[in-house]
Amino acid sequence: MQQDSNIPAIPVIAIFDIGKTNKKLLLFNRQYQLVLEESSQFAEITDEDGFPCEDLQQLTNWVKEKLNALLLDQQYAIKAVNFSAYGASFVYLNQQGDVELPLYNYLKPYSEQTLQLFHQHYGDAGSIAKETASPNLGNLNSGMQVYRIKHEKPKQFQEIKHALHLPQYLSYILSSQLYTDITSIGCHTQLWNFQQKKYHEWVTKEGINHLFAPIAAYDHIAAKLNDSMVIGIGLHDSSAALIPYLVAFTEPFVLLSTGTWCISLHPFNQSPLSFEELAQDCLCYLSFQGNPVKASRLFAGNDHEQQVKILADHFALPIDYYKTVVCNPQLFNDANADQEDSSISDRLSTIDGASQEDDNTSGAMVNQSEFGKRSLNSFSNYETAYHQLMYDIVVQQVISTNLVLKDTKVKRIFVDGGFSKNPLYMYLLAKSYPNLEVFAASVPQASAIGAALAIHQHWNPLPLPADMIDLRLYAIHPGLTLGL
Repeated sequence: MQQDSNIPAIPVIAIFDIGKTNKKLLLFNRQYQLVLEESSQFAEITDEDGFPCEDLQQLTNWVKEKLNALLLDQQYAIKAVNFSAYGASFVYLNQQGDVELPLYNYLKPYSEQTLQLFHQHYGDAGSIAKETASPNLGNLNSGMQVYRIKHEKPKQFQEIKHALHLPQYLSYILSSQLYTDITSIGCHTQLWNFQQKKYHEWVTKEGINHLFAPIAAYDHIAAKLNDSMVIGIGLHDSSAALIPYLVAFTEPFVLLSTGTWCISLHPFNQSPLSFEELAQDCLCYLSFQGNPVKASRLFAGNDHEQQVKILADHFALPIDYYKTVVCNPQLFNDANADQEDSSISDRLSTIDGASQEDDNTSGAMVNQSEFGKRSLNSFSNYETAYHQLMYDIVVQQVISTNLVLKDTKVKRIFVDGGFSKNPLYMYLLAKSYPNLEVFAASVPQASAIGAALAIHQHWNPLPLPADMIDLRLYAIHPGLTLGL
């Protein structure tokens, strides 16, 4: 795009924010204001077993094309590039630096036989999970992906020279440099011994440690191009999304990052993971500073996405009709009128302490809420059904979040991502935590902002702005019944 030569180009940082569904390019100016956003979606391809996976070649081409187009755009002066991307994913490179195998889908089923072989050699599942601060999650443990390839595809394994997590592969595309990032190692990989702060001994014994590039600091610069543009090494997206909050707040808080996964992140909970917490899908991430961040995960965003498709089909309405639904507390009662648990207000009043009793914490990690078992014929209209869906989702969300809240002094919950804009979700969450401040926290593209902040000192001479996070408090006052 041409620009008047008298108008100076805007100094910006470009962030490639890669989710499983949306691939985004975002530009931020030195005040961290969003000045450009482009989003693309790519159709999945299949791996050698016919299982859906990322089209890595298309993603690679897209990153290169977008950056080349930016460099020709006279509106912007690209001072830096960094990356945030989903975890549980390895890109395998051969001796020539070319991609050797597919980017396997972390939802692909894991061979029980291979898993048993692993534990025969390296210990029971509970001990490995406790030492690596991650439950046993099959291909969601990216370290187990490497183990699987070695033992199930030995010929292909011999061709692998390097294994890069997706954020660092994106950096490699532009910098040609190989690095490993601590936030990617720390995202439920089962590679890292959290007590010893090094790779777990099974990694060395198995002989796969040589595949991993040197670990670099979060603010390391992989390369400098054109004498003026620096390339970062990338971060795991959930860890990147936490950075703006750790910069802005020092009092203990929980960040509920909502998307396909709803992840409750508690960077101030330093207690070791118990076997009970691991059984409930609790785990630890590593922050950009290398500190443990206790987290619990729920597949709630995926559940919501699937159920609104079913609702739209059943009621013959547009798939995004849920966006028009206004929060009506009375409808929560109507939705549950014929259910065994008829009083949602009574149920919600007890959820706050649900995780305090061991026998009430089961089921935090589920793929689908109770709503999937309900008959849609029992609902008179879409609105009532959608209120029930959100109720069912929040019931499980509270159980999941309580796992990281337990026995800690937290006064605030910040909710960011898609559900922070959902009034039903926010109302129910605030009602579930009457003694805490529940905020819808708006950080424009939190994971992308976090990736930009990580290399602030290398591209931005200005101080960090004080207004990066927009907070909206959801307060349910005791004297305001709202029809309940």
